[in-house]
Order: sequence, then structure tokens, then C-alpha cells
Amino acid sequence: MKIEQIYTGCLAQGAYYIVSEGEAAIIDPLREIAPYLERAKKDGAKIKYIFETHFHADFVSGHVTLAKATGAPIIFGPNANPSFDAIIAKDGQEFPLGNITIKVLHTPGHTMESTTYLLRDEQGKDHAIFSGDTLFLGDVGRPDLAQKSAEMTKEDLAGLLYDSLRTKIMPLGDEVIVYPAHGAGSACGKNMMKETVDTLGNQKSMNYALRANMTKEEFVTEVTDGLLPPPKYFPLNVKMNKEGYEDIATVLERGTNALSPDEFERIANDTAALVLDVRPQEEFIKGHIPRSIFIGLNGDFAPWVGALIADVKQPILLVSPVGKEEEAVTRLSRVGFDNTVGILEGGFKAWKDAGKEIDYITSIDPVTAKELIDKDGVAVFDVRKESEFKAEHLANAKNTPLDQLNDYIYELPEEEPFYVHCAGGYRSVIAASILKSRGIHNLIDLAGGFGALKKEGAEVTNYVCPSTL
Repeated sequence: MKIEQIYTGCLAQGAYYIVSEGEAAIIDPLREIAPYLERAKKDGAKIKYIFETHFHADFVSGHVTLAKATGAPIIFGPNANPSFDAIIAKDGQEFPLGNITIKVLHTPGHTMESTTYLLRDEQGKDHAIFSGDTLFLGDVGRPDLAQKSAEMTKEDLAGLLYDSLRTKIMPLGDEVIVYPAHGAGSACGKNMMKETVDTLGNQKSMNYALRANMTKEEFVTEVTDGLLPPPKYFPLNVKMNKEGYEDIATVLERGTNALSPDEFERIANDTAALVLDVRPQEEFIKGHIPRSIFIGLNGDFAPWVGALIADVKQPILLVSPVGKEEEAVTRLSRVGFDNTVGILEGGFKAWKDAGKEIDYITSIDPVTAKELIDKDGVAVFDVRKESEFKAEHLANAKNTPLDQLNDYIYELPEEEPFYVHCAGGYRSVIAASILKSRGIHNLIDLAGGFGALKKEGAEVTNYVCPSTL
């Protein structure tokens, strides 16, 4: 028996490849299926099952494409109702794989169809659980994503999750290994550990949601407290995972269509396509296509695309580093953004060499920034999360979180210059690009962000003043 976790950092997502005696199973695959096919081929194994722990909201799973390529059935737990052929397993149903067994444990709460898969080894001993979004390391799945479809409140779903954990998972032995679907950074929970594998015993001892003496009322209160609004693209990804989607090969062929600067400009002017620049932020600052939006591949690319663009059907024109075109289209498709209509051939250099109009972002180093802030009292806008801001921030800054930036535009100075910053510089450049695309050009980016300013001795505080934000 072999279990391999295939972890994708930009999505904080874990897929799983399990093989025994020439038979393989995949749990929660990503959309690009080549890695699973290659592993099975290398092992001389046949992919027998494709298990889905639930209808994912934060990414588009590869279950439909993988089933088409291998003929393996897609398996969901009880209450799932996909639009495509699938096995809807019963609670307790077992699936043999080589000389091991995978047992279905229906664990509703995150969603109604949420299911944990229990792997029993060659001796029939409980070995591991693949817990999906039911149990994370340090946390549990948020219970507010399926409210509308389940016609239940988040408190109702949290109550179900409490029961699922205590009747299906906590009775298992402490030595059982926990393989979750997500780690730190995912929006599917709020308190996940950076580790991606643990024992159930350790989770019982340190995970707040698994306290042995916890009442259901306490659980519901703690699990539902402090939940931020889910990204707007989540329901659209659920719909794709439930109803099906285009083959990724088709998406890649269309999305990597190379366009000359003239063709690129014409399509941008004649359509509602959004120009998305995915180069490193340092390059975007020095020069970019006017009104283009920056979300760099080197940061938390897919989650920010989903949070800020939101509509997965939005036509997109890409400006990519040369050689990164296919990667950019692939990573967009992972979160359901399939409508890339072309990519700038030759990258930004080709645009510049063609004599096209160019825009820039004014950015200053932290030493200069500190001097100007201390001297001039220029307005400072901090685009980090509210929790980051509350922990510590520049004494004169206002919090305007990046994912809520549109709500604060009316508060920005109309003519006077103002500063924007984040933790390290990635999010502030995203914010600057959004503001410039809306005609707001009197901004100055603080290079290096809060960390660099604090290092230079800028005045900071953790006191949150009453405000009109």
C-alpha cells in the first residue's frame, strides 16, 4: 500500500493518490489530471475509483475529466446529487482496493454530502482518514457555505458537524492518520495549521473543536464565530463541480491563443475582456498596460483572482511572463476561470516595443516613506485583513481590506496624494492596479509594506480607533 499526498500550495489543497496491488484511487483530484495518470502508469496500476469528499467551493475538481480519461467511477457520499453519472455511496459502504478497503463515513455539517473516507490496511486495521473539509488540522470546515442549498442556518449545519465529529471520527483510534483537504491559507476554515498531515490523537488533544467536554452549544458558538464572508466565486465553483465543465485541454488551447499587440489591444477595446497582468509585482510597477489589473503568479494567485474578479465567466486577456503562459491559464482554470481569450505574444516587452501606451505605479522605499509619513502626515490606507490590522498597524493608517476595496473608494482623497501598503508589497500593488483602473492615480505604493516600515522604526500601534470605515 502506498499513500501520496499531492499538495498544491497556492490553493492550500491536498489531493491523494492511493495504490494497492495494482489498483489505485484518487481522492479530491485537481483539474489537471496528468499527475495522477503518470503516477498510475509508473506503478503499473489501474485507477479504479475517484472519490470526492464533497462539492468543493474553492477549486474545480478534476473528477469529471479523470473519469472520462480512465473509465473509473466517481464516488460521492450520501445526499450528493450531481448532474453526471456517479456512485452515491451509502453510509458505511466499503470499496475494496487491492488488499485494502476504503469505507464511507457520512459526516455532514460542512455540507450535507460531506463524507470522510476511512482506509483500512491489509490486516483490516483502521489506518487513515481522508477527512475533506470535515476535519482540518487545528480546525473544522466552516458551516456557512451550504446554507442556501441545504435550506439550513449555519448554526443548524454546525450542529450536524458536531454530531458527525463525535459519532464518526472521534471514536477512531488515536493512531489513525488524518489527511485533510486543506491547510493554512484556505478560506474553507479559519484556524488551520501549516502542517498537512497529523494523527487523530494529536488533533483530539489540541484542536479546539474536538474537546472531549465540549457541549454542542459551545461548539456551534465557537465554530460560527468570526467567519468572514466567503469569496464570491465559491458558489460558481460548486455549480461547476456539481454540473460538470469543459475539458481542461480545451480551456488551455483557447486560453494560450497568442495575440499580437495590435490584436490584443483591439480585443481589449472592443470587448468587455479584463486585462490581467500576472508578472512579478516589481515589473508591473515599472510599466504595464493602462487599466490592467495585477495579480501576480508569485503570490496567492488563484484565491485573489477568485475573490476580486468573482465572475468565472469574465473574459480575460493575459499578460504573462514569457514561458509562463500555460501555467497562468491552468491556474486560472483551477478556480473555474475558463474564459481566457488570449495571451499577449512576447509579453509586456512586445507591447512596449510596439510603442503602445504604458502606465506606471509610483512606489517609494520604506526609508523615504517613513520620513514623508512622519513629516507630511499623508493619508495611509492599509489593505491587509482586518485581523492583521487589529494586531498591529501604522499609527495613522486606515484599514481598507483588499477584498473589500470597492466599499472604501469614496473615502480616498480625490486630489491629494495618499499611500497604500500591505504586509510585504503584493496586495498593495493589486490594490493600486484596481484603483488606477478606476481612474484614481494620486496613490503611492509603499514598497516592502508594513514589515519594512516597522523595521525602519515607523510608529505602530495595536489600538483600533473608532472610525467611519
